Amino acid sequence: MKQNSPYINENWVFQFLTASRYRVYRQLLLVAVISLVLYNSGPEVKEPTLTLVLFLLLFYTNIYLLVPRLLFKNKYTLYCLSVLAVLLLSVKIYLFGCYLFGLDSNIDGLNIPLFYTLILVIIAASSSMQVFQKWIVDKQLIHELEKSKSSAELEQLKNQINPHFLFNMLNNANVLTKEDPEKASQVLVKLSDLLRYQLYDSARDKVLLTSDIHFLEDFLNLEKVRRDNFDFMISKEGNLSGVQVPPLLFISFVENAVKHNNDSAKSSYVNLFFKVRDNEVFFKCVNSKPVLKAVSKSGGLGLANIRRRLELLFPSAHLLHIEDNPETYSVSLTLKL
Repeated sequence: MKQNSPYINENWVFQFLTASRYRVYRQLLLVAVISLVLYNSGPEVKEPTLTLVLFLLLFYTNIYLLVPRLLFKNKYTLYCLSVLAVLLLSVKIYLFGCYLFGLDSNIDGLNIPLFYTLILVIIAASSSMQVFQKWIVDKQLIHELEKSKSSAELEQLKNQINPHFLFNMLNNANVLTKEDPEKASQVLVKLSDLLRYQLYDSARDKVLLTSDIHFLEDFLNLEKVRRDNFDFMISKEGNLSGVQVPPLLFISFVENAVKHNNDSAKSSYVNLFFKVRDNEVFFKCVNSKPVLKAVSKSGGLGLANIRRRLELLFPSAHLLHIEDNPETYSVSLTLKL
């Protein structure tokens, strides 16, 4: 059984009852408890030592033979019949032990109801412990599978974002090589910085919020080089120092804003707002809308990805709100850290 299970780290009692490293101590405690009961039963138990040996034999037979081979394999009827057979044979085994060691083997001196009750308690307790430990192992396995599945899905979504972003920027540079080679060179230099961030920093589970904002600033500066009638603003409020967020969490919103606000008739803009307060990060992206709406060739891959990432990373700790007004389009996101 794995010791790093989140289900066995709650308190020391839980660990003692389930963790394999405490198996010897649990068994010693069991022997001590049974011995205490038997040796203090007075005339009710005439041969406590023999009874203790018999009870331990039945205990280990149950946990190492009957439970794993019958109960855990859903052979419930056969398991119940086996327990019944153990009950019926236990008295004969006890009497045979008395005869073997030259002890008093008179069955009239044996308290049969108490004898059977103790055997049932031992079998029930050992079976319950084995079932409980198996439940813990199964829960841990399910937890690891779910975590592995979520991690794989998150990685896939991130990989979908990166090529999508890279394709757009290379296409921009390709256009500028013909119109303005100097600007194309600036675009490629800035693009190398962005890719460096994506290849190294975005590989981590968490990045500094300030680093991600710097990444967005580079992205918007790059867009400003490409478009003369484009402007942007980034506003920050609160103590952003040390705050960590998943990488590339905001780029899809910003990329979508840039993509859909290109207007040849008037200046366009994208404004970003970041606010940190009370373990919450508030993000807002507002972009202007063109007079003539361009026909979108994309199915909104970026926004669909970010919605799914938010569901996986912040299943019950995020609030996403989108407003589509005649002149502006805004996205508001609140994250509880």
